[in-house]
Amino acid sequence: MGDVLQGIHATWEFESDSVLIRFERGIRTPKLFQALGERRVPYEALSSVTLTPGRRGTVVLHAVPRAGADPLTEAAAGQLRASGDPYRLLLPAERETLARYYADELRAALARVRGTGTGTGTMGDEQEPAERYLVTAPEPPLQFKAYDAKASFDGDRVTFRWFWTGASSAKWKAGDQSLPVGELQGVEWRSPERFDGYLRLLRRDDPCSGQPRPRPAPADHDPATVVFGPGYGPVHESLPFAAAVLEAVQAAATGRTAVPVHAVAPARRDPAEVAERIRHLGELHRAGLVTDDEFSAKKAELLAEL
Repeated sequence: MGDVLQGIHATWEFESDSVLIRFERGIRTPKLFQALGERRVPYEALSSVTLTPGRRGTVVLHAVPRAGADPLTEAAAGQLRASGDPYRLLLPAERETLARYYADELRAALARVRGTGTGTGTMGDEQEPAERYLVTAPEPPLQFKAYDAKASFDGDRVTFRWFWTGASSAKWKAGDQSLPVGELQGVEWRSPERFDGYLRLLRRDDPCSGQPRPRPAPADHDPATVVFGPGYGPVHESLPFAAAVLEAVQAAATGRTAVPVHAVAPARRDPAEVAERIRHLGELHRAGLVTDDEFSAKKAELLAEL
């Protein structure tokens, strides 16, 4: 097609094999859109196209992604508000005729990709899940602050560093977590816009035991989970993070390289931060929540990071 359709908060550029979505920057643009910047969506990653009336004199062009095609929507699992859906293009109602034209053009493009030869009716395998991710996730390194930890992802492993002000004693006793994507089978993201939002890393079953892993502990006691809260783990930070981890997990499982990762010497900890964590560890020890051996081992671990 090679045309451009400018809407509210985004511009869609239609190419021969994909649509390039460029999101605007500005105080009115949803923060998730600003964080994503732009996304190239192959037509084979789409399931269908709809055009519906919007609110306050607008129409909505919606390109519906196929299941399994986009790690961002897979991680979101239907929890995004309509206004925060990156596949919806909002246009003024007076541009409905133009929007209808592009909706028909998109349907025709999807039909060509599926070899049906028509842009109407049922389009063959539109409901078949994609075998692999077709839309690229945001690139690492990524990080965000949860209520109880700082979460970071370098493309190879996910790290949780607990905050003494928010982490439970169970997480403190388990210590900071650093899990390679090869040991994960996925992530579970519960939107921070809900009262109990969190990001949970789902570990693979242990092949040696022959038994599935036990049911995970509640989010605030599970060392593989960081919890959100007011102002913590916002959608525009935690969801792209979850999507990037999902993409890397799939790449590791199929033997492909998602994002090049370079070895970096671990940075030394801030002495003030280490002192504060040792102080909090001492409080847990005095309260009987940490044994003598656990206190000594964790203290030595923290001192070794100086």
